[in-house]
Amino acid sequence: MDMSFTPEQIAFRAEVRAWIAKALPQHLRHKAENGGHFEMDEILEWHKILAAKGWAAPHWPKEVGGPGWDVGQRHIFGEELIRAGAPPLSPFGLTMVGPLIIQFGTDEQKKRFLPKILSGEEIWCQGYSEPNAGSDLASLQLRADKEGDDYILNGQKTWTTYAQYADWIFVLARTNAGGKQQEGISFLLADIKNTPGIEVKPFLTTGGTPAFSETWFDNARIPQANRVGPENQGWTMAKALLGHERTSIGGVAETARWLGVIRRIARDARAGGKPLIQDAAFRRRLAKVEIRYRTLAMANMRTLAAAQLGQAPGPESSILKIVGTELQQEATELAMDALGHNAMGWFDSPTEAMPEYQLWVASNFNYLRAATIYGGSNEIQKNIISKMILGLPQA
Repeated sequence: MDMSFTPEQIAFRAEVRAWIAKALPQHLRHKAENGGHFEMDEILEWHKILAAKGWAAPHWPKEVGGPGWDVGQRHIFGEELIRAGAPPLSPFGLTMVGPLIIQFGTDEQKKRFLPKILSGEEIWCQGYSEPNAGSDLASLQLRADKEGDDYILNGQKTWTTYAQYADWIFVLARTNAGGKQQEGISFLLADIKNTPGIEVKPFLTTGGTPAFSETWFDNARIPQANRVGPENQGWTMAKALLGHERTSIGGVAETARWLGVIRRIARDARAGGKPLIQDAAFRRRLAKVEIRYRTLAMANMRTLAAAQLGQAPGPESSILKIVGTELQQEATELAMDALGHNAMGWFDSPTEAMPEYQLWVASNFNYLRAATIYGGSNEIQKNIISKMILGLPQA
């Protein structure tokens, strides 16, 4: 298994890096350099720039508007976007429901949804978790009852990220209450803005960002034609999406960026003292995180090498999810410690109070406390590893 980059891939990385540096508008670059939070209009602005270049959906096949890149090119492109701090595009259309429609959708669904996902004309959100169905997703209770040519949806979804901006939502809904829980779930698409009976209630995170919403369905009527795949087979598609999501949640490139932020903080002289980087105890802590990051990067490269051989992410993605999210939390905690009293600052602190690049550290620290929970809690991932990789009997 070859885990080194080829000369062609190295040249591709240089091409991508140069293009991002030129294409990223100055006002977005300023935020990127200082780790700021991008608003939805800024994310859509960058989406449209990437779409015009043909790079908005790097993993889509060429015949549906993708660039036709291989696994290595897609990986390099993702790393370079994170390295540059570019606005992260909403993943729900481009990397979740879009590929699902490409694989399982009807011709009519592909014609209707894919072009508007690609262009950024329509924004999507995900309706998976419920108040009593988070990591145990199969226990979801959102009902979808047939009536004529429609489904009538009743229930609630929570943690629906950026639903207040979305045009469409894809949901897992219970279409059959009998048999095993996983066997009665279907994958449905709903027009969130134009369907009576769907109500979105956003709420703030502890990081001060309006990232999440509760979404309510009260006799919301959607066409059966908006079901992707066979009825009661939505769990199969959900598992495929979650495998890719957990691999990306591991955030190897994000941790590398955090290590750069930590070094930058540590090299800045504290008021009345020496730069923190000169402290041996701090350097030991930094080295420990750096070593863990390098081992995670190697594991991620193994996953990449396997993907280049045609192997889809399997239960091993749970390992990347556990280690990667724990490492993100360690890195942001170390960044907070490096800030010292500035860790009490906030993204709306006056710029004269602390350097601008430090303003969003505390907000990101708060947000990433949830990293070990979303995408399937790390406890659930350990169960998957024990069963699917180690073959241990389940209690």
